[in-house]
Amino acid sequence: MSRPIRVLAAAALLVPLAACSSTDSGGDAKPAAKAAGFPYTVTNCGVKTTYDAPPKRAVTMNQHTTEVMLELGLKDHIAGTAYLDDKVLPKYEKAYDSIPVLAKEYPSYEKLLSANPDFVYGGYASAFLAGDGRSRSALAKSGIDSRLNVEGCAKKSVSMDDVYREVREVGSTFGVRGRAEKWVSGAKRELAATAKKAKGRKPLSVFVYDSGDKTAFTAGGRGIGNDIIARAGGRNVFGDVDKSFSDASWEKVVERKPDTILILDYGATTVAQKKKRLLEDPALQDVPAVKNKRFAVLPLSDMVTGVRAPEAVRKLAAQL
Repeated sequence: MSRPIRVLAAAALLVPLAACSSTDSGGDAKPAAKAAGFPYTVTNCGVKTTYDAPPKRAVTMNQHTTEVMLELGLKDHIAGTAYLDDKVLPKYEKAYDSIPVLAKEYPSYEKLLSANPDFVYGGYASAFLAGDGRSRSALAKSGIDSRLNVEGCAKKSVSMDDVYREVREVGSTFGVRGRAEKWVSGAKRELAATAKKAKGRKPLSVFVYDSGDKTAFTAGGRGIGNDIIARAGGRNVFGDVDKSFSDASWEKVVERKPDTILILDYGATTVAQKKKRLLEDPALQDVPAVKNKRFAVLPLSDMVTGVRAPEAVRKLAAQL
């Protein structure tokens, strides 16, 4: 099982559309009054954009971007969505069900255009792959603004501060700063409560098992998953790997002797199947987590830079 690796994307081609950030009303009409908080300028993953008003027709690609938008009450600004890793949270289901789903994974060039977007919000850099016709530079040339989740271009380890930044910048882009700040305040309170409960516990070593057979696809030290594990009272055994996710040899897993294995739940391979694979591998029989059958489980969408991250810390801390 594999899924999009977080890699920086390059060029694409889209037909011109009207942009909320770069064009004014034509004709003899008087300029409309500026919305509160606009113009708003932000530099995201090296792309500087000035918004004169909130985008009206956003397309979200990847689950965590969709959930950020829905958490901020921006359903009416979403013209289309794509690429769920697992189920949206129950509190988002009604809103999500009202949004056109453009594709099970990433939409084709034509399908993306069919939503007539003025803004595309990608969770992973693979959302903007040049070969698929969706690069940010090409979108900009076509008058379509874009945003990439900050983890998709991180040059250093991502932390909960980056989650706050992501939510705040999206909130500012869509003119809902107050909602963003309210969410950040609540997230900080939740994390403080979890930290208080976990205080004094000896950290457990944790191996994240995403997928893989010949090698293990696991969480490295650059992504938010590393911070989630640390805040939950664990230590990521592959925290020294300078990537959000990476392949590791099973020999390395054995060598690092994790106390607990955190299984990421998504896709066609079930948690039960992943546990069976780990428990029945002769090479892993002396790994403490396997020997003691110590497993934790989180949905994949909990381990990315989105609004689930604070709750993921609490859930993992309870399992550890």
